[in-house]
Amino acid sequence: MDRLLQQFPPITLAEMSGVKLMNRTDTKFVTTMPQLCRLLEMAQGDYFAQEIDGERNMLYDTTYFDTADFAMFRAHQHGHAGRQKIRFRTYVSSNLQFMEVKTKNNHGRTKKKRIEVTDMNLCDEQKRTFLASHLRFDADTLTPHTHNYFHRVTLVNRQKTERLTIDSQLQFNNVLTGQSRDMGQLVIIELKRDGLVYSPVLEMLRQLRIRPHGFSKYCMGAAMTNDQLPINRFKPKLRDVERMLRTNNY
Repeated sequence: MDRLLQQFPPITLAEMSGVKLMNRTDTKFVTTMPQLCRLLEMAQGDYFAQEIDGERNMLYDTTYFDTADFAMFRAHQHGHAGRQKIRFRTYVSSNLQFMEVKTKNNHGRTKKKRIEVTDMNLCDEQKRTFLASHLRFDADTLTPHTHNYFHRVTLVNRQKTERLTIDSQLQFNNVLTGQSRDMGQLVIIELKRDGLVYSPVLEMLRQLRIRPHGFSKYCMGAAMTNDQLPINRFKPKLRDVERMLRTNNY
């Protein structure tokens, strides 16, 4: 994959400033590394690859918080409008960390709010003020639940109207149970754009038979590493993922 990435023209963070998409529609796709390599070969003429200090496949470190009764997990499983997630994400290459609140409204749009932080302590005034403004849960009810690592490639189309994030080498660690899961060759692709603007990658994905497939890293990671959680509504997605991992060339 690294060889293929080097064939994309680079784009810097400064050049991406107009592609923040903080209020956006997201479409996720799940596939495997062999299919991703085919997609990268097809996409070279239409996309830039984000590059930071010469690096294009960057390590992310994320911890998700939830309530003791998994209120956010349950809201997602039942498809509730206005559902929320809170996470701490560290961009390992730059050593920057953010606390982020994501809210998905009843129109399918995702709104993200975040502040830069230096730790995951929820007791300080800055974090509590931020959470009081953007999260519908009391900060005192929140504890860390799951943790993940993955590498991310970010592609930007030539018109700079969308971002395509590609996550691989995904690993889950459950803070509560101590269980871990390495996702092997699985790849999570997410198309992020404002509204329904034209996207060149959609036709490429269709040709490769890579179809939309929901995959919440928090919910799927929790479901795979905590046997006590109710997962009935996630079972079809979990079966799809296990099938892809078995075949490895989906």
